[in-house]
Amino acid sequence: MAVATAQPQEMEVIPSRWARAWKALGKFIMTKPLGAIGGAIIVVMILAAVFAPQIAPYDPYELNQTLQFGVPSLSHPFGTDEFGRDLFTRIIYGAKIALIIGFSASFLGATGGAIVGVVSAYMGGRTDLIIQRIVDILLAFPLLILALAIASVLGRSTFNLVIAIAIPVIPRTARIVRSSALSAKELVYVEAARAVGSSHIRVMFRHIIPNIMAPYLIILTAQLGSAILTEASLSFLGLGQAEPEPSWGLMLSGGAPLYAEKAPWVAIFPGVAISLAVFGFNLLGDSLRDALDPRLRGRT
Repeated sequence: MAVATAQPQEMEVIPSRWARAWKALGKFIMTKPLGAIGGAIIVVMILAAVFAPQIAPYDPYELNQTLQFGVPSLSHPFGTDEFGRDLFTRIIYGAKIALIIGFSASFLGATGGAIVGVVSAYMGGRTDLIIQRIVDILLAFPLLILALAIASVLGRSTFNLVIAIAIPVIPRTARIVRSSALSAKELVYVEAARAVGSSHIRVMFRHIIPNIMAPYLIILTAQLGSAILTEASLSFLGLGQAEPEPSWGLMLSGGAPLYAEKAPWVAIFPGVAISLAVFGFNLLGDSLRDALDPRLRGRT
């Protein structure tokens, strides 16, 4: 009998959770229309990456010299490149590369930076001083320059590209998370946890990290656009993806500079794809910051 009565209660809890989630989503769309537009761009990008084999009309690697520099048409909406490959197909498949590298690099960089920031704030003293001086040194280099240097040392591969983009994100995340962790470690229940003898690891991961999730999520979302742009820049400079991979940056670095006047669509459409992706993630990141920041929440 106890099991029979518990099932209806569980069935009631699940719809209520979904109802709250949909209500929160609807409120976000109404109060943050620009963020909703950014989210819609990201959803379209994710769907294109997941269903690329079903959406793309051609093989992204298929060469056809008879279609070299074909103008945009019904059969080739974005035209063809210098090898006769369909640009629309390659841009769709390029969304998968951009998302994989962007999400991986942003997650690794933001998570590593969050851990460094929490440890620095919690330990304090000499540990905090040493970590912050290292962070200052890394912050002295622009993100792209530091990623370029790391990619040059590590070599050309997808894994090395993710590492090269993630490392410059760590100091930027650590500096922001540290400020939130300094406030969180002074909370009463954190003091109580330390008073009853909880270990440093338990206090940091059980009590402090949950309190810095809002800035962490904001940084993670904001850095996604930056990671995609950095990947495109490194591919453009010859340190990212290699031919024949359908990378957006690689498309720009291929025949686009040489044939800008003859076939401008070779550069225009990959550039538009990069711009839309960065624009969407930046809009969503700014809206999440406004929605999750208690100091800004009252203004909406």
